[in-house]
Amino acid sequence: MATDNRIHFWRRNPKVPGSLQPVYGAQHPPLDPRRHRLLKDAPKVSSVNTKSKKPSTFHEFARSTNDAWDIDDEEDDSVFSLKQLSSSPVQSQYMPQTPRLKIIKTPEDTEPLPPSLDRQEPISTNPSQERLDIERGPANGRVVKSSSDAQLNVNAARNTLQKQQSLPVRPIIPLVARISDQNASGAPLMMVREKTRLDKFKQLLASPNTDLEELRKHSWSGIPREVRPVTWRLLSGYLPANRERRDLVLQRKREEYFGFIEQYYHSRTDENHRDTYRQHILPPKSLLLCNRDVFERILFIWAIRHPASGYVQGINDLVTPFFVVFLSEFVEEDVENFEMASLPLDTQRNIEADSFWCMSKLLDGIQDNYTFAQPGIQIKVKALEELVSRIDEDVHVHFQKCEVEYLQFAFRWMNNLLMRELPLRCTIRLWDTYQAESEGFSHFHLYVCSAFLIKWRKEILSMVDFQSLLMLLQNLPTIHWGNEEVGLLLAEAYRLKYMFADAPSHYKR
Repeated sequence: MATDNRIHFWRRNPKVPGSLQPVYGAQHPPLDPRRHRLLKDAPKVSSVNTKSKKPSTFHEFARSTNDAWDIDDEEDDSVFSLKQLSSSPVQSQYMPQTPRLKIIKTPEDTEPLPPSLDRQEPISTNPSQERLDIERGPANGRVVKSSSDAQLNVNAARNTLQKQQSLPVRPIIPLVARISDQNASGAPLMMVREKTRLDKFKQLLASPNTDLEELRKHSWSGIPREVRPVTWRLLSGYLPANRERRDLVLQRKREEYFGFIEQYYHSRTDENHRDTYRQHILPPKSLLLCNRDVFERILFIWAIRHPASGYVQGINDLVTPFFVVFLSEFVEEDVENFEMASLPLDTQRNIEADSFWCMSKLLDGIQDNYTFAQPGIQIKVKALEELVSRIDEDVHVHFQKCEVEYLQFAFRWMNNLLMRELPLRCTIRLWDTYQAESEGFSHFHLYVCSAFLIKWRKEILSMVDFQSLLMLLQNLPTIHWGNEEVGLLLAEAYRLKYMFADAPSHYKR
């Protein structure tokens, strides 16, 4: 009974929501290729005294219409199969189409049609004229038939272009932003995250008393370039946490350093200090060659003030990251080829003094690496051997088969803190984490070296003799490394530290 009522309802109400109504003055509606193929195959129907067929049931009505918002991406291969209509004033038959969103005018809003629209238009054989006729769209339910299939194809291409131009324009997302995550504003999530981290650093540094523990926590995963100089000064213990005291401390320490220069540097050619000064043979790096005098003063004053160790080859490498970071505070260009002489004299003096004091703080924690016989390095290399034997026994056994000793390649890793194995940019990122760790340079570095060695496991096992294996370990291909590779290395080092640091028996046989 309910089914009969629904059928009668649809039969009694031909004008239902969503039914197709002619819209005068609009462009031709978009075409549905599937329904167009049906039209081409269907037999022609005489247009004399023919009334438009209404859907008899709701299911027929649903099948005969499509969603008005559905935009078919498939291009139309041709235009409508047009029908020649008779001149009698009979309403033409409308076939179901994929409609656009239409506004149906009410009777009171509908204006009478001009008389010219009631007349039958002659068939146009001119493509430009035909295009004009099609652009006008249906006039009172009447359409114009094209003269040939070739003209149909031309018009189909033009109509498709018009259809694409009539669609709403969507903003084009750049490739970089599309690959990375985005937030509600459309900006890459990584940029938002970096800005948030920078704001957090600035907030910590601007507080009256900087929370050093919180600062270390945020620095572990990297320090933004803009705040790295002041953060390194704080984490190394060179600057106090109290903000009001920082300027006074900086002024006093800088004056103290240049007091050492005036007191000791002129004696570099004396008999007592001549051997120490001669050892200041700097490696052939452009940064050091351009600023050789600065590095000589820093290293000579440190050697004079630490007679137990004196100058040891490799300490010069440890000045470089501090020098580059403090120089980047005033220079935006490539600092590796920058000459300090172009900066104001006060700026040059400040960079030199800060580099000296921060390097001194670093070496205070690993000074046994540079005393007689370097016992600190010997202990760390032995610990590395025991740790690798427990982490990856295959690599350890391969070293034994090739008769390669850990001291032959790992001594430099401990002496220069991997600076000769990594690009300078990676060293600076690595030192962000070392500064954040409580014993980063003395203790955490062991696990970084272990993770670094296991990183090249495949290449190590592929070498079958002593010479090739040692050449690989002394020239590891890290020239293209960046922050991502260093981040993965540090994550693996932290995992190893978590497993073995508080349980030394785990890596002892």
